Amino acid sequence: MEKLTFYAVSAPEKLDRIGAYLAERLSRDVVRHRYGNVVIAMEALDQLLMACHSQSIKPFVESFLHMVAKLLESREPDLQVLGTNSFVKFANIEEDTPSYHRRYDFFVSQFSAMCHSTHEDTETRTRIRVAGIKGLQGVVRKTVNDELQAIIWEPQHMDKLIPSMLFNMQDSEDLDSQDGEENPAALAESCFRELLGRAAYGNMNNAVRPVLVHLDNHHLWDPNEFAVSCFRIIMYSIQAQHSHHVIQQVLNHLDTHNKNTPRARAGIVQVLLETVAIAAKGSVGELQDDAFTFESENPTPPRLWLGPTVLEVFNTLLKHLRMSVDFELGESSRRNSSTSVSSGRGKESEERIVQNAIIQTIGFFGGNLPDYQRAEVMMFIMGKVPVYGTPCHTLDTCGVFENNAAPVTSGFKSKSMAAALPSPFLDPLFSISLMEDSELRQLVFEILHNIIDRHDNRAKLRGIRIIPNVAALKIKREKISKQDVAFMKKHGQQLYRHIYLGCKEEDNVHKNFELLFTTLAILTIELANEEVVIDLIRLSIALQDMALANEENMPMFIRCGIMALVAAYLNFLSQMIANPPFCQHVSKVIELRSMDAQHLLPEHIFRDKCPIPESLDKEDRLLYFQTADMAECLAGPGYNAERLSVPYVPQVTDEDRLTRRKSFVDTISLQVDIVSNCLPDKSQLAEEITFETLKKAIDTTGLEEQEREKRRQVMEKFQKAPFEEIAAHCESKANMLHDRLAKIFELTIRPPPSPSGVVSISSGHTQHQSVPVYEMKFPDLCVY
Repeated sequence: MEKLTFYAVSAPEKLDRIGAYLAERLSRDVVRHRYGNVVIAMEALDQLLMACHSQSIKPFVESFLHMVAKLLESREPDLQVLGTNSFVKFANIEEDTPSYHRRYDFFVSQFSAMCHSTHEDTETRTRIRVAGIKGLQGVVRKTVNDELQAIIWEPQHMDKLIPSMLFNMQDSEDLDSQDGEENPAALAESCFRELLGRAAYGNMNNAVRPVLVHLDNHHLWDPNEFAVSCFRIIMYSIQAQHSHHVIQQVLNHLDTHNKNTPRARAGIVQVLLETVAIAAKGSVGELQDDAFTFESENPTPPRLWLGPTVLEVFNTLLKHLRMSVDFELGESSRRNSSTSVSSGRGKESEERIVQNAIIQTIGFFGGNLPDYQRAEVMMFIMGKVPVYGTPCHTLDTCGVFENNAAPVTSGFKSKSMAAALPSPFLDPLFSISLMEDSELRQLVFEILHNIIDRHDNRAKLRGIRIIPNVAALKIKREKISKQDVAFMKKHGQQLYRHIYLGCKEEDNVHKNFELLFTTLAILTIELANEEVVIDLIRLSIALQDMALANEENMPMFIRCGIMALVAAYLNFLSQMIANPPFCQHVSKVIELRSMDAQHLLPEHIFRDKCPIPESLDKEDRLLYFQTADMAECLAGPGYNAERLSVPYVPQVTDEDRLTRRKSFVDTISLQVDIVSNCLPDKSQLAEEITFETLKKAIDTTGLEEQEREKRRQVMEKFQKAPFEEIAAHCESKANMLHDRLAKIFELTIRPPPSPSGVVSISSGHTQHQSVPVYEMKFPDLCVY
């Protein structure tokens, strides 16, 4: 062997003939089963290959690879292992120049087949599989760095390489009893990591797609432990900037499998959560600390990644959340009409698994976003989640907001409240706060706390109570900025309105009042200047008057709860503004209540067995906070105490209509419609309008009974009347509508006047009437 090696190195041009001769001998020995000679010849080829690294080695390599192929084709495990070991040695050689004609298609196919060996003997099967994995690893090392061998990344090769590795990773029995080198699962994982680590930008999709196909073919989404493990390996092996490719592939896969079983869809969503979590550690975490440093210097913040936009991820997830809800509703309707109750319940619970997985993924992903993207994502979620008109039991709306909105807004720190609460986010959020579900309203206020509480004071304010010494809480606060002053001028009335309306909900519980108290306190700490303080006192007095007047027949617990809320808040506010006369007045009222009316204090009314009175004593003025006394206390510099005498009235909006409630705007318009025929002229009406007049106009006690009776008659008519009568009634209404429209069109659609004359028809004759320009009347928009 030494002489042969010396001769081959001295005369490299002879290598071609040497290789051909050895290949011929080896082929003959393989056929004749002279395996000893085969081993000797293969060893000679190996040593010559390792010793000769010259240009003329390329023809020799052809003979070498031909012999390796011969060994791999044989049915003898020992020869297959021998050929694989020789190929691995060749794969570790770095050639000076790339090969233009060499192809590895056969080796990919043969090594992949060896990875799926089903030999009867367990030890032999393991040897063949290990050899196959090592061979694939050799192919990867030999090809991925060779630009001329980029064909290895094409689907026909990846569809063999990737499943072969996953098959062995999946079959991980007796893991602990085998060494790493002889353990197919560990070796396959190592090869899989190496392949993914070498994947370039354009090859990522071809590497991930076979993984998804393999998981589909082997039904590995339910249970999905192996699927999660695979994607962990993928996310930690690839380059960080390529992570969006993987997330996009999983999203697309979820789209194509939207009609799969619920557990399989839940498995895909959980894999998506895992990939997002790993991607967030590398990309989001780096941006999160400095999320708001760009406000003045860099107006274009960096995006989370360059592939799928953040909203695209949320759009896909919310679309599947909607589909899951539709599936659940469809299944429940079918269950009602069938006898199989147990299977229907199982299906329903499985859809809930999908929904919870999607909600958890959305919440986690949103919670790891930089602050500048959180409000954008929350607006997007508000626009997509079906809240209006959807009962909470069909879609777990509370779960959506608890698991989405809470993580998205937690840790939210914005210098400007206008940036944290833009109108497109604030309006739908407050609309949800009017829904007839106490838990949903609680979540809305918790979201508000996450955003408004920039100094983490919530924990100190937890629990509605009369705080004896607010200074001991060591509340952190800063001077209110000009931007926040502008924000309160724009949105303050909206905030007050929803606190006012939230207090009188009949299904309020202890926690609702706690959150309302915390909301008022945080507003005072973060956003209150002198003007806002006056507004908050006016709001408190309005709440007290509402509970005393009880025009809406609220339960006594709610009335007492409102009184306790007002007492707790005014006690907090008086100490925050450090006004001794104001503190003295509040303390006096609280002291009298503790002796004579404990049900008006939070420590008593929110206890489980607190006795609730049948009525409130309106005449005992000392038990209630008096506007005149507080105005006198605040009469000093800084406060416009005169504004306290102006009663607070909630801002009029159309939000109640979204929640299918009757707002007092509807009531007023109803009153106007009824009495419009008997109203006097405008001048007389303007003189007679007073506060009492408006108060009477709002009173709808009699009208509600008339409306209920009218509604009952209409329903009875449509239920019992014959079809012909109903059709005639509807036809007469339609004809009346068409007649009215025709009259309107006749009055409004006329040719405009022109100086050249107007054409008019009278008695069948056409007449032209000239109109001077100075007499023509133009609309205001046309005059400038």
